[in-house]
Amino acid sequence: MEHLDRKKHWENIYQTKDLKDVSWYQPTPTTSLDFLKQFNIPKTAKIIDIGGGDSFLVDHLLDLGYTDLTVLDISVASLDRAKQRLGDRATKVKWIVADAATFKPTEQYDFWHDRAAFHFLTQEQEITSYIDTIQKSIKPTGVLVIGTFSEQGPKKCSGIEIKQYSETTMTDRLKKFFEKVKCITVDHKTPFDTIQNFIFCSFKKLATA
Repeated sequence: MEHLDRKKHWENIYQTKDLKDVSWYQPTPTTSLDFLKQFNIPKTAKIIDIGGGDSFLVDHLLDLGYTDLTVLDISVASLDRAKQRLGDRATKVKWIVADAATFKPTEQYDFWHDRAAFHFLTQEQEITSYIDTIQKSIKPTGVLVIGTFSEQGPKKCSGIEIKQYSETTMTDRLKKFFEKVKCITVDHKTPFDTIQNFIFCSFKKLATA
């Protein structure tokens, strides 16, 4: 799927579906918050949420006192929904409209979070480019957390083919620049009472990267 089509697809979804009518709806992103606690990420850390859309992660991070937050999504509509929900607090967040596959950050981050954006990158060039971007845009002591559908999870999301990962394939994909810290599998219950199996892995940058 080409870049323009992908953007149009997601804009349409966010313009036509309510928050609770999408499979990724998650009032409390427990897994993501647990990784922040595990690494004891300081409140002043630069945190970016890739494909964050109108996810509630940013609300929880603000509640916890984090002060340097960026949310990126390909859909303007999704970010507008998040801003509307946050009200005045939206001014405390940097909002970036971009495709993760072609995003070129202008700053470096302490914590790079990606729940279910990476698995939409199915072309080799996009995957390589994205990993290279992460490598360049995470500080030497930074942490990377990626969550994707596992090999027991769905093969499509919102009508788009995705790329499933296992602990092995995720680690192999990132081993050029990153060392795996921990991987877990998580069952996400959708608003439609279906179960989606995710693999979440955390990584630290290799000293040689």
